[in-house]
Order: sequence, then structure tokens, then C-alpha cells
Amino acid sequence: MILRTVTKKTAGTEKREKIKKEYWPAEDAWTGDNEKGWFRAPRTLPLLLSLLGEKDLSGKFDPTKVYVELLARHMDAGVIEMANEADHAYAAGYRGQRGVRTWQERIKALEKLGVIKTKQIGNQKFKYVLLVHPTAAIQRLRADIKISDLWWDTYRSRQIETKELTYDARRKNAKSKQAISLVPRPLRKAKKGA
Repeated sequence: MILRTVTKKTAGTEKREKIKKEYWPAEDAWTGDNEKGWFRAPRTLPLLLSLLGEKDLSGKFDPTKVYVELLARHMDAGVIEMANEADHAYAAGYRGQRGVRTWQERIKALEKLGVIKTKQIGNQKFKYVLLVHPTAAIQRLRADIKISDLWWDTYRSRQIETKELTYDARRKNAKSKQAISLVPRPLRKAKKGA
């Protein structure tokens, strides 16, 4: 027996369902309901991608396809354990002998922009990738005067519309959570010779 959780439909949901039934009754629509194989992304993602693709920021290395590929591999904690670089390159649309090198150039561009951090382990230059919270990365770019006022105002308007927290609100929430946290563990002393 399969149990489904019943959620109350909003007026907006009901309206969109009516539109779908009216104009596309036979189509199999993407709803995300009872689905696997999808990823979470901020509603400001299109704006972030347009920013990352700007030549003033990324130069000749548009890293947007690589960023989306990383988001699609993210499971949780902001960390992606990288597989074979050739597989990542192919998934981002870079094929052939130069595919991996092209992918690596875009990874470096993303790291330079501050939207990801990478960690080398052994011979694997990009073993782990950390997705920096977009709001934090955008705030740093704004502080470095790399974002136009028009883009910033458009981004802030979308944040307000989607109720996405600002950088300052996220920091304030993080500080209040730290104040509530349990007593921290004492630091361990390093072993001699370690």
C-alpha cells in the first residue's frame, strides 16, 4: 500500500492546473511531484547564470554550463565529489580532445568568481567542489564592484519576490543559530610528532 501525503493546494496551484488542462490536456508536464532525479536551485538561478556568462566577469570562458552541471550533481552539504573529469566535461557539452581542458578552464573561472571552491586530493586536481551559497558569492562580487547597479536591482527585486533571504539576513540567522547551539567541544591537543 502506497501512502501519499496530501498537501493543501494554493490558489496559484489550482490556477496553473486549470491553465494546463485548458491548453495542454494531453501533455506530460514536469511538476516535480513524486519524482526522483532532480536538484534544488534558487529561483534567482537564471539571473546568476546571466551574471556568470557576462564577458566582463568571465572573459572568454563562459562557465554557465559547467555551473549547471555541478548543481545537477549536488546531493547535499554543498559538496560534490567529482568523478571522472571527462564525464563532467561531456555532460557540460565539451567533447573531443580539448573537452577536459575546456571544462577545467571553466572550473577555474567559477572558482575565481567565488561561486565554487575546489580541493585537490592526490593527483586529482578537482576531487571535491564546494558550491558557495549564491547570495554570498554575489555579495562578494558586489563588494568588489563587479556587478552593475541594474543587475543588482533586478536581482534584489527577484529575491524580494521569491522571499529569498538577503546576505545580511542569512548571516543574522546563522549567528542566532550559533548562539543557540550546544556547548562546543574542547579542542584536542595535537599528539607529539604529529
